[in-house]
Amino acid sequence: MARLLQVNLFVCIHFKNTVMKKLLVAGALLLLASPSFSQNTYTAKAKALMAKMTLEEKIGQLNLIIPGGAAVTGSVVSTDVENKIKKGLVGGLFGITSPEKVRKAQELAVNGSRLHIPMIFGLDVIHGHKTIFPIPLGLSASWDMGLIEQSARIAAKEATADGLNWAFSPMVDIARDARWGRISEGSGEDPYLGGKIAQAMVRGYQGSDLSKNNTLMACVKHFALYGAAEAGREYNTVDMSRIQMYEYYLPPYKAAIDAGAGSIMSSFNVIDGVPATGNKWLLTDLLRKEWGFNGFVVSDYTSLNEMINHGMGDLQAVSALALKAGLDMDMVGEGMLTTLAKSLKEGKVTVADIDKACLRILEAKYKLGLFDDPYRYIDESRPAKEILTADNRAAARNIAAHSMVLLKNDKQVLPLKRSGTIALVGPLADNRRNMLGTWVVAGDWNKSVSVLEGFKNVAGSGVNILSAKGANITDDTAMFLKRVNALGLEADIDPRSPQAMIDEAVAAANKADVVVAVVGESANMSGESSSRADISLPASQQALLKALHKTGKPLVVVLINGRPLTLVWENEHATAILEAWAPGTEAGNAIADVLFGNYNPSGKLSATFPRSVGQIPIYYNHKNTGRPFDGTGGAKFKTSYLDEVNEPLYPFGYGLSYTHFDYSPVKLSKTILKGGGKLIASVTLTNSGKYAGEEVVQLYVSDPVASISRSVKDLKGFQKVMLQPGESKEVSFTVTTEELKFFNSELKRVWEPGKFVIHIGTSSSQVKSAEVEWNK
Repeated sequence: MARLLQVNLFVCIHFKNTVMKKLLVAGALLLLASPSFSQNTYTAKAKALMAKMTLEEKIGQLNLIIPGGAAVTGSVVSTDVENKIKKGLVGGLFGITSPEKVRKAQELAVNGSRLHIPMIFGLDVIHGHKTIFPIPLGLSASWDMGLIEQSARIAAKEATADGLNWAFSPMVDIARDARWGRISEGSGEDPYLGGKIAQAMVRGYQGSDLSKNNTLMACVKHFALYGAAEAGREYNTVDMSRIQMYEYYLPPYKAAIDAGAGSIMSSFNVIDGVPATGNKWLLTDLLRKEWGFNGFVVSDYTSLNEMINHGMGDLQAVSALALKAGLDMDMVGEGMLTTLAKSLKEGKVTVADIDKACLRILEAKYKLGLFDDPYRYIDESRPAKEILTADNRAAARNIAAHSMVLLKNDKQVLPLKRSGTIALVGPLADNRRNMLGTWVVAGDWNKSVSVLEGFKNVAGSGVNILSAKGANITDDTAMFLKRVNALGLEADIDPRSPQAMIDEAVAAANKADVVVAVVGESANMSGESSSRADISLPASQQALLKALHKTGKPLVVVLINGRPLTLVWENEHATAILEAWAPGTEAGNAIADVLFGNYNPSGKLSATFPRSVGQIPIYYNHKNTGRPFDGTGGAKFKTSYLDEVNEPLYPFGYGLSYTHFDYSPVKLSKTILKGGGKLIASVTLTNSGKYAGEEVVQLYVSDPVASISRSVKDLKGFQKVMLQPGESKEVSFTVTTEELKFFNSELKRVWEPGKFVIHIGTSSSQVKSAEVEWNK
């Protein structure tokens, strides 16, 4: 291609036909802008540099370390960091922030090493850098790709202002098990929605030009299937069929790669019995050969070393296994750094294996513009101008409000009146520390807004607010509290007795017109290494809610949490329930905006809420069984429980509004189609309530007869529609054979002729349906 460009430019200069000359110039510019041309340029430059590098320096590029004193996100810290950098034995650092600290480290590499190769600097920028947005599960509940992309764009600007150029995000793992703590970090249970969000996040981080000083290289994680850990227990085994992988778990990773993600992080779990970090089928055959990924792959924190525990051999053996499988960078463990030279001498790896990995790391640094200017992301004037700005906080407040899901609203108790007395109680009501949620490495909880502060900011002078703690987050000091506080104090024990705190809250409730109880989880009750076998509210908070209910006052429950919870009692007894997730820096203001009606909630669940933990895993796109049970007639010898219904408490896609939306029957442009035609499916949506509001209109498709058993329905589209009171709008979806495709038993993505059911509605369980026949 470079030769073609050279000829094209020569002709442009010497060709006399003006029209032809313009065409040739345009062609040359297209070649320059093409991804393949850019990739070839980076590759050529990286190879030229590698020709000057020693074996030791090449292996050094594969080494990612975390210095002492950094934000540690694992159980190991690197040693002798400065000396290794000067010797060219470090490809990148993570865990440090601020232009001053990053500059000092980069100068060690650029000025102190033989070939002056700059390092890449990464961090867990998960849902914001210092301006924190809702946890990813909360962001996904907005179903708003523009807002999600905006959150990543702001995060990229702030992180690069802090000296970084690489984000360990987005996490795109599909999760169907709410016991798994890291469900909070993902986008829920659906591959279509998850894929759209993955692409929005990648676009937000990387922008249109990775070499700009305000864009971050995305790192898609955790590749792959990490969210399917058995029993919902962190780091546990994953075992599933290839069809399950391709149809439901792999699509979000593929979507992120299609959006141009520059790097991938391998997961901790095994796939087909082989750990992902050393799995050649995963990292080479699928990722590179089948999907065409041309970025680099980094291990998760010491996941290379942990293959020893998986039974794959000693450190030398697993390091060679990972390299040959397609791993390019070793995070913290330094197995590659310390063993690859020996493996090369023993013939266990080749120079070509090492060169391949080194090349990919260097290419990434060229893409980031680090060789043109190693300090392009280091500008000491930027933090004050670009981090935690008023505009960033306003965006965080707006996005947080859009993420909240109204689960119940009896007697239209919400929105709250701006008059009278409100009892604002609960362990999370006057609490800044737990508003940010999990994985906020650079976030400062002192700068967050508590719910009490938000009420005071929004309610107005006509509202009298009575506040009481009411309960500890948990009273379990033996094991639970110790683990929750492993990374710092999040849940403390009040010196008062539990009964004294409840009495104080009840006294406030008795003086109030309405009670708002803010309850849920502390920040690290969800997230990595925070699996829970019991996903109900802690007993201390349940006791508080039951005491408040006995007062007879309207009870509004606001949930701060990082996962679906079991809320059967709360759903039966609370007057209203608002799922606020962990809303981020502007938590209190956003919650108050929703509760007082400044924003009409429009969020929809991206993960199913079970009635009991025994239903898990539970998800909407399950398959039918040979003995389905529809809830009517006898349940014996049908797929059912003796002690629980099959249905969840709140299904995927569920979420109420302060107004009401009516759906007309589904209208199809055709009922019989052939081949590659297009079907227009539409409904008339009417706002029949008294508030303006947004509705997420959802499209699902069912394939009742196929060569393999299909799920009962699959999400294939959605639109967020704003309507004024009394307003109607026709909402249309275009359905093609693309929406009918699935992976068959040969893992080929095909569509098969026959009858299909088109569903449009407000949630996965509340839809209007129509049938279409689609022939080849």
